[in-house]
Amino acid sequence: MPSVTDPAIDYAFDRQHIWHPYTSMTQPIATQGVVSGQGCQLTLDDGRNVIDGTSSWWACVHGYGHPEIITAMQQQLHQLSHVMFGGITHKPAIDLSKALVNMTCPALTKVFLADSGSIAVEVALKMALQYWQGRNKPAKQKIMTVKRGYHGDTFAAMSVCDPDGGMHTMFGDNVTKQVFIPAPQTPFGFSPLQTSAEDANNTLDKADLDALIHAFATHHQQVAAIIIEPIMQGAGGMRFYSPAYLTKLRQLCDDYDVLLILDEIATGFGRTGKLFAYEHANIQPDLLCLGKALTGGYISLAATMCSDEVAKGISDSPAGVFMHGPTFMANPLACTAATASLQLINQQLWPTQIASIETQMIAELAEAIAFEQVKDVRVLGGVGVIEMHHTVNTAELQQAFIAQGVWIRPFSNLIYIMPPYIISTDELTQLTTAMKQVAASITAPQIHSDAEFISHG
Repeated sequence: MPSVTDPAIDYAFDRQHIWHPYTSMTQPIATQGVVSGQGCQLTLDDGRNVIDGTSSWWACVHGYGHPEIITAMQQQLHQLSHVMFGGITHKPAIDLSKALVNMTCPALTKVFLADSGSIAVEVALKMALQYWQGRNKPAKQKIMTVKRGYHGDTFAAMSVCDPDGGMHTMFGDNVTKQVFIPAPQTPFGFSPLQTSAEDANNTLDKADLDALIHAFATHHQQVAAIIIEPIMQGAGGMRFYSPAYLTKLRQLCDDYDVLLILDEIATGFGRTGKLFAYEHANIQPDLLCLGKALTGGYISLAATMCSDEVAKGISDSPAGVFMHGPTFMANPLACTAATASLQLINQQLWPTQIASIETQMIAELAEAIAFEQVKDVRVLGGVGVIEMHHTVNTAELQQAFIAQGVWIRPFSNLIYIMPPYIISTDELTQLTTAMKQVAASITAPQIHSDAEFISHG
């Protein structure tokens, strides 16, 4: 059995030369060697297995080593692993685009295939700005969004992340100033202590309503689009808000000629209990950003979808074409992985899986609300959250979780899980038990050791 000092993983080189996400190179957070993955479990380089509670940053929804995805990728690898997409097309891109058009709402008919979630957001923002040039409204140059949001780490994406408590404040005036409105406060109406959400989800708090109406009335002449994570704000605090907010947002976008961009990179493909989170509100966006679970987490790929009207507006703009073209756009290997992943989604096992995960997490996490340092406990679909009163120490808690045989990576003041859909009841119980034990052990404020957030990229 290999040990943590096995030269197969050179920890010293890793610490000295490899920059991991959101960490310091002079005081890096400890890394854990992983040698393989199967199902919901990762095998560490010391031989231990840990249950993955994060789906590798919310992407590996089918678990690791899924034979159908691996077989499809192996076959494609031997046939055509990559080819430029300029002036060339191929079956994997066509098959994937057909699947996306068929499974999303009728308004979304055009597909732009990129290579990461952040780029999908960049593409959506550029589409919105260019659309209004084609509609002879060039003054519409701003993007509106809500506080507490997160949409990626590239510059345009940074501009629509939370401007106050987010991770990008150090870039100052280099980040475009956008229009921000207060984060949604109307709750989804769903927690371990309240299992019926229907009334809450049909009513919008007056503060939310007034803020939305004021923002649109004040800024609509300059605003090209509003972008929002539907139903769940992810890295902004795993906050669940009411579908009524999205319903009103769609209405105001129509009334004031503002495009609606929904960022479903984290919520898409079943995570919140609907195939897409916008279905909770029964609305259709003008543009949709997808990623993460798109390929089941097997390789990087993202998509930006838009309506016929948006595509026509861009084509009518002075440029006449959409000015974006990533090198690895529509990579055949990634498209093949995504098609295989979506075929698994289309088998319709996920609704039962997510409902079961949700029910079990509600039952097993509820008692944590009584813990001294716990501020809130909430569950929606395949997302379970214990919110602490104070910021936690990611490095220390990460090791505490490994000792209990699970991989859970807290951030800010949140201990959360978003497990693979295929997780067993016993594996999920091990995750929730570890969450409760670690949360109960926290008796005083901890100092957070790095700028830990969740990445779209």
